[in-house]
Order: sequence, then C-alpha cells, then structure tokens
Amino acid sequence: MFVNRDIENMAIQIGSALKSHGLMLATAESCTGGAVASAITDIAGSSEWFERGFITYSNEAKREMLGVTQDTLMRYGAVSEAVVREMVAGALYHSHAQVALVVSGIAGPAGGTPDKPVGTVWFAWGIKGGQCVVRLHHLSGNRAEIRTQSVGMAFQGVLELLGQVTEVV
Repeated sequence: MFVNRDIENMAIQIGSALKSHGLMLATAESCTGGAVASAITDIAGSSEWFERGFITYSNEAKREMLGVTQDTLMRYGAVSEAVVREMVAGALYHSHAQVALVVSGIAGPAGGTPDKPVGTVWFAWGIKGGQCVVRLHHLSGNRAEIRTQSVGMAFQGVLELLGQVTEVV
C-alpha cells in the first residue's frame, strides 16, 4: 500500500523526469477525483511540468472534455481499456502537454458488477505522437485505500513510461 510520503516522492521524481526531457504532463481522472493532480500540485514548482488536469467523473464529462465517444462508452463502459485509450488521446489533444496519465475505475463501496467488481481500475499513459500503455489492476480495500493505491500506481506507470522516453515528436 502506498503512503503519502511514497506518493510525494514519486511526484518529485515525475517532475524531475519531465523537466529533464522538457515535457509537460496532463492528467485525466475519474475514480480518483483529482487526487492525482492534487498530489502533483502539492509539489512546489510543479507548474514547470504540470500543464493541466481533467476531472471527468461523469460520462458526459469524458465526452465533452476529452472527446470520448458515446459509442465507446455504451459498448465498453467507462471503466474499460477502450475508454482510457480515448481519454489519453483527448487529454493530449485538449492540452499543451506531451505526456498524459489517465485513471478510470470503481472505488466503491458500490458500483461494482460481477464483470467489473469494486477495485477494478484501468490506467493509461501516453506520449503525444508515440506510445500508449494501458494496464488493468484489481485493487482491494475501502474507497480511500483504492483511490490512494490508484494514485501510486498511476505515478509508477508514468515513471516507467518516462524511463523509456528518448525523443518526442
């Protein structure tokens, strides 16, 4: 389980990696409700590498702010690989960032289904003009624990992605 100090340290590392590559980050969050952006902006000087955050809790927000299609939402549901891929594309298109981090999941205690139980969280990380990495995790714990774990996993993924950056188109 991640603790606040771990998350703070990862945010500092993300900032350092983004600055070293001359990149900016945008976030698009659903189940974390802005916790990712909050952890980033807790870091002094984050405006040098954090461009903006989208909190797209509703399907309407995903459509209006990020361009996720109604067809994708209806066919796969908001908590799906297809939706987080479209959220990455939308975050990059609707911002000046070159890197996007996306989280969409079911933090509970309600809202789960047999196919998508509470703790189902999809993550995606993308680089403008480059790769998009998507992962599914099944987390456990209460709502706060699932959300905290999601922030930590989102940060781990962006650090992994940035470790692979060599040049951005």
